[in-house]
Amino acid sequence: MTKKTIFEQIKHKNSFLCLGLDPDVAKMPKHLLDGSDTPIYDFCKSIVDEVQHLCVAVKINTAFFEAYGVDGYTSLARIATYIKAHYPELFLIADAKRGDIGNTSLRYAAAFYDAMPFDAITIAPYMGKDSVEPFLSRQGKHAILLALTSNEGAADFQFQLSADTPLYQHVLRKSQEWKNASRLMYVVGATKADHLSEIRALVPNSFLLVPGVGAQGGSLLEVYKNGANAQVGLLVNSSRSILYASDGKNYPAAALAAATELQQQMAKLLNK
Repeated sequence: MTKKTIFEQIKHKNSFLCLGLDPDVAKMPKHLLDGSDTPIYDFCKSIVDEVQHLCVAVKINTAFFEAYGVDGYTSLARIATYIKAHYPELFLIADAKRGDIGNTSLRYAAAFYDAMPFDAITIAPYMGKDSVEPFLSRQGKHAILLALTSNEGAADFQFQLSADTPLYQHVLRKSQEWKNASRLMYVVGATKADHLSEIRALVPNSFLLVPGVGAQGGSLLEVYKNGANAQVGLLVNSSRSILYASDGKNYPAAALAAATELQQQMAKLLNK
């Protein structure tokens, strides 16, 4: 899937919403746990079916599936396959945060691009270009580098200065020199919106995956104002505020209401 295709979906749906799937059985409606042999899959499927028309992307956090062993991994592969079969226009992201040397990265790429139908995978760039370029070798596939994250520990390394420049800016600049860098995207936390203007200046044509709007307190307006480019260039992720809008039998309708509210805010920004 190309950046142009994503932009066409943004225009068509008046939305740059990315639905995050972080299924936690402790937060899921109890009737699903009691009445289904595959509650994680059923929960995710029903949410996707309800809100897919409001989204341009879906980000699956693989840890929330892997935590449940073989059954969880089966649900991961099954929901990824379902989404691509029924909603092929959705940009499908594996939030797996991989990052290892070349041969291992090639196998990770095969796992998510061949064995499963993902369009992109999140990557930790600490080991440099030979841990990232294998994910960029496929036409229509993307690597999404962790650039500036929203967690408290981000300050431990990402803001450390080298030649008076924060490390995350070195990552942005250097990654643009790598082979097939046009297929790179970047993770930037919504709570770091005050840095988005300088990030956009460094990677003017790249899509930014932005978690942290909603439950984590990031401002959609600030993200858009500081981070949008001519093709919008933003995929704003929302997970908990949609997934767990209700823990009752009305959870699909509650998820729809939460997603609709966010999409309408996005539409206003896009139509200004």
